[in-house]
Amino acid sequence: MSRTPDTARSRPLIIGAMVRTLGAYPSGWRHPDAHAEPGRDAEVLRRIGRLADEADLDYLFFGDWLATGPDLEFRDPYLLARIDPLSAVTYLAGITERVGLIATVNTTYADAYTLARAAASVDVLSSGRAGINVVTGAEPRAAGNHGRDAHADNETRYDRAEEFVRTVRALWDSWDEDAWVADKSGGRLIDPAGLHSADAEGAHIRVTGPLNTARPPQGHLPIVHAGTSPRSRALATGLADLALVAPADLASAQHVRAQLRADAAAAGRHPDDLRVIAPILPVVAATRAEAQGIVDTLLALVPVDEGQGAALPAAFPDTRSLAAVAPVLGVEVAASTPLDEPVPAAVAARFTDAGAHLVRLVTERTGRRVGGERPVTWRHLVVTHAVPAAFVVGDAVDVADHIERWFTSGAVDGFNVLSAFQPGQFEAFTALVVPELRRRGLLAPLSEAHSTLRDRLALAPAVPTRRAARSIA
Repeated sequence: MSRTPDTARSRPLIIGAMVRTLGAYPSGWRHPDAHAEPGRDAEVLRRIGRLADEADLDYLFFGDWLATGPDLEFRDPYLLARIDPLSAVTYLAGITERVGLIATVNTTYADAYTLARAAASVDVLSSGRAGINVVTGAEPRAAGNHGRDAHADNETRYDRAEEFVRTVRALWDSWDEDAWVADKSGGRLIDPAGLHSADAEGAHIRVTGPLNTARPPQGHLPIVHAGTSPRSRALATGLADLALVAPADLASAQHVRAQLRADAAAAGRHPDDLRVIAPILPVVAATRAEAQGIVDTLLALVPVDEGQGAALPAAFPDTRSLAAVAPVLGVEVAASTPLDEPVPAAVAARFTDAGAHLVRLVTERTGRRVGGERPVTWRHLVVTHAVPAAFVVGDAVDVADHIERWFTSGAVDGFNVLSAFQPGQFEAFTALVVPELRRRGLLAPLSEAHSTLRDRLALAPAVPTRRAARSIA
């Protein structure tokens, strides 16, 4: 660890995008301009890929969820039906040129050899633009979908995840960089001494190798991981290249990043070899008022219990009602109160601190004010409480200010951009915010040069895990 820690923030800001084709906000799919049909995801993926390439973003990120059910319609509609992440990045590899492509794999259920081969293939097909996000799974229904009676316990899942990462890296190292000779005149295709077995044999994974796919252009694809448990943090700081975090505020983010970097150093790594990335949900438009209008529309489109005794679906969340928010506000509100009725100023004056905070959030995000010409309604409070979302609302300057403040203060190395609905809000971010960030010098100058994802993330070259591997020639 002889390098000087990157305290001067000399590296460019990392900007990736989490792709959720039905939108990252529960009512996003209902917006008049939103994509809402998973069966036509190819269309919106092509659009997103082109926008990402033109904006020269660092990567597109595809999460995963290995089960579905009617409850997701209200909680997380984007999880109901989605393209398999590896299929999505393989598709985009052929129609994009610059943007990185990160796919999620659940190590609890995936086969290490199969994943190592598929990921290496995407890296070859994309000229070194692939990455892998490793998760251990939080959906118990996934067990039944994979022939198991129950989801594994936390310790078992993380033991397997750590073995999984080490194994796929060993498999990617099956071929030395100079092992493929291709000497046509001499009739010599490979140097057998450059082909290695993996010989991975742990408590959960056994793989011999070598991998029957060419060495990935990046050597090792960047590994991403998110989580807050001690085991999750250990995996991120010991083995990952990007750690995804979701701190509540700037001070928390600064603390989390500092701790993760310290943990990486304690694990024998240079702290600059770990990038800390936070999510951001910008709602951006040409003017702040226009952006606030978009949020106003999104809030109005969230299904809630209207309190009129109407039958609700069995999976409907029990948090979306006046009865659920009233204890937070600290006042009594009749369940039959029309939700679109303005909140009286005299009543709002008696709200608890938590209730007053909800009012402030509504005002910041929609421009509405208690007692104003555009008043705060009970519906706004119900939805803001029941569907938490860390919106950053405004024009390009407003959103760029937020990003710059977090980045330059050492809170993050970059952001994963979530779009409330697709493709409109992603297009607005790339058209408005990205040029503003580039004007401020936070993003690298727009370049036509093709680079690997490791290069984009300013990661050190991959060090082979099998320098002394036994040749199987």
